[in-house]
Amino acid sequence: HELPRVDLVLHGGEPLLAAPAELAAPVEAVRAALARRSPRTRVTASVQTNATLLTRARIAALAGAGIRIGVSLDGGLPAHNARRVDHAGRPGFGAAARGLRLLARHPAGYAGVLCVADIGQDPVETYESLLSFAPPAIGLLLPLANWSTPPPGRTGQAAGTPYADWLIAVFERWWHDGARRTRIRIFEEVIALLLGLPAATESLGLAPATTAVVETDGSIEQADSLKSAYEGAAATGMTLDTHSFDDLLDHPGFAARQLGREALAAGCRSCELVEVCGGGHYPHRYREGEGFQQPSVYCADLQALIRHIARAVHTAATTQRAAS
Repeated sequence: HELPRVDLVLHGGEPLLAAPAELAAPVEAVRAALARRSPRTRVTASVQTNATLLTRARIAALAGAGIRIGVSLDGGLPAHNARRVDHAGRPGFGAAARGLRLLARHPAGYAGVLCVADIGQDPVETYESLLSFAPPAIGLLLPLANWSTPPPGRTGQAAGTPYADWLIAVFERWWHDGARRTRIRIFEEVIALLLGLPAATESLGLAPATTAVVETDGSIEQADSLKSAYEGAAATGMTLDTHSFDDLLDHPGFAARQLGREALAAGCRSCELVEVCGGGHYPHRYREGEGFQQPSVYCADLQALIRHIARAVHTAATTQRAAS
């Protein structure tokens, strides 16, 4: 199909339990195949790790293979990461912090940090603590949840906007900072969509889903975030030996995520924010017995966040025009 770009992300579990050469092998195979068949296609590669196994040698080896490193962390302080323990129940933050400090010394190979929003923690403290590891980008994620399994801190029908409040506090700190110290993807994506630009994420906007997951046994699945809805939600029954990625487009679950506005609940289709929100992240829409054609369980939060960012962008544009 001569795609302009293919992004390979090596996920786990913990991918760094494998040697760097083992991680590089599939990346090199894909790059070699595309160099022959589609030489204009650019291949990016990254690995997502908890950073506890990062060493100078591993960072150098992955950089040599053209693989950037992203880190999953719940904040930059030990208290933020109380749930991240090793198999013996020991805190993993010390090792993760050591790995991140090493990675920060190699910015060319540093992809950024992914952090799930925890409304039990102070948002600005969480953000500022992550900045101590000099991430080039921060991905602030809403917890995987849905109408049948509500987000932490919420039960039953949505009430209030605790996740928007948390994210808005971070946005205000980030937006009004004297210098842009890092990129925060959810904020940049909302701004891009408000300005009519395409999104680079499946969590917002109406662009078709473009992610396929290949498990270590060769099975082809939909995005693994769907597993938070129900057992087998991501399964397709396809494997690399028997199917192509084109076949995945014919799978009903994947096809539904190619329809944009038409796949959304009626209330979402008529909402003035639909071009930006896009119904929210697909797994967040699920309700047992009714499927995915619901608003996001974070609908109220998304509306509050988008409207707040829209006001900030409007104010900045108005101020700049007045100054000129």
